[in-house]
Amino acid sequence: MALQVGIVGLPNVGKSTLFNAVSNSAKAQASNYRFCTIEPNVGLVDVPDERLAKLEELVKPERVVPTTIEFVDIAGLVKGASKGEGLGNKFLANIREVDAIVHVIRCFEDDNILREEGAINPVGDKEIIDTELQLKDLESVEKKIARTEKMAKTGGDPKAKVEFEILKKCQAHLEQGKNIRELGLSKEDRVAIADLFLLTEKPVLYVANVDEASMLTGNKFSETLQASVKAENATVVVMNNSIEAQISELEDPADKELFLSEYNLTEPGLNRLIRSAYGLLNLITYFTAGVQEVRAWTIHTGWKAPQAAGVIHTDFEKGFIKAEVIGYDDYVKYGSETACRDNGRLRIEGKEYVVSDGDVMHFRFNV
Repeated sequence: MALQVGIVGLPNVGKSTLFNAVSNSAKAQASNYRFCTIEPNVGLVDVPDERLAKLEELVKPERVVPTTIEFVDIAGLVKGASKGEGLGNKFLANIREVDAIVHVIRCFEDDNILREEGAINPVGDKEIIDTELQLKDLESVEKKIARTEKMAKTGGDPKAKVEFEILKKCQAHLEQGKNIRELGLSKEDRVAIADLFLLTEKPVLYVANVDEASMLTGNKFSETLQASVKAENATVVVMNNSIEAQISELEDPADKELFLSEYNLTEPGLNRLIRSAYGLLNLITYFTAGVQEVRAWTIHTGWKAPQAAGVIHTDFEKGFIKAEVIGYDDYVKYGSETACRDNGRLRIEGKEYVVSDGDVMHFRFNV
């Protein structure tokens, strides 16, 4: 599944530094000037999962393949972007293509790092981004209202009338300075606006980029940010992007462990960020385990066995017959597929089986 998370924020808040830290396959330029990032950088990132290491220990495969998620480093946004200021149109088009947003917000003071917005103000910075996205969404909604209104009012198209009502609801919400994701639209309602790919409908998590001294405890700026997004029920990950970039460059596990201990960290903040992004997209992991390969696969929560099989290959879904399923805890408890089978812990499931996070699966199919 090619799912993308876009890293956004004002210029010089640490977006590209975070991307450098989080990405295993690409390095973004990180410099102290506006619009350092113009074309979005894209990097595939391994999703940290201790279960994969445990399965490797038990199965001893030839290779191990973690599941991944794509992070996209997008150009910094400025006030007026919705009207084309700075690189606004390009920035907003890039956001439209991602599945979720990681909003990086500066929560530290440093006179050496350029800031055009005045004193450090996390809530104000968040509102700048929110406002620009809302204005662009409002523009999109109003254009569709203009196209739909005549058909809705003549009564000749019942579908148009329903769409019109939903669009007007979205318009009123955006005019109040609120994001579409907070409107509580039903799955059916979302169909009416699906073609607009609204920016404020996308799920968001926040990164509070703090100074080194505040990595463990946060500071007054990150606390203010957390309080401001409480109503959104959004996750705020507190981290120092520069330190995380240094940690990510260490290839020797012993060196990395020593570095973490020096900062009293039990794991990189990046691990928390990646897991949070994975959860934000409502994703779970299932595994395939054999002597040739132990592999993690990404699917959406609630997917049934044939859909999960289709992630491996479309033929698996088309010709799905049955799935052999072992719960992760059972696999660890008994130590092998054979032992699970002998102890009655291997289940045969059909097309209606809803896959659980951590399932170890093998599919039977015929094409």
